[in-house]
Amino acid sequence: MEIKRNGSQPSSKGPEQFFSGAVRIDPLFPTSEAPLTGAVVTFEPGARSAWHRHPFGQTLVVVSGSGLIQCESGPIRRIRAGDVIVCPTNEKHWHGASPTTAMTHLALTGTRDGQMVEWLDKVSDEEYNGKVED
Repeated sequence: MEIKRNGSQPSSKGPEQFFSGAVRIDPLFPTSEAPLTGAVVTFEPGARSAWHRHPFGQTLVVVSGSGLIQCESGPIRRIRAGDVIVCPTNEKHWHGASPTTAMTHLALTGTRDGQMVEWLDKVSDEEYNGKVED
């Protein structure tokens, strides 16, 4: 058994090419040790990921705040602390904070052939500010 101590891995900023706004990523465990990765991701108000998909799916557990998520051709949905979101294999989506409230989620992302994410276009302000469904 190995215990990964809190704070033993450095936080990083979400890279600008994949995120809009201030995003902090705190890794929990890497792909080299498991068939999935785990990270705690914090989005400041208005911050969000680019459109992306995962070759082996992703599960998000919102641990604090309020955010938004959208799947391709679907409505923007509000997500809140305690919500669990299951993104199927290769489903194109984005997620982030609401315009006024930060959001933190635990991201559990499967890996396939060493790949865990395919990054696509950034979410435009027009897309992000679209109509939200609860």
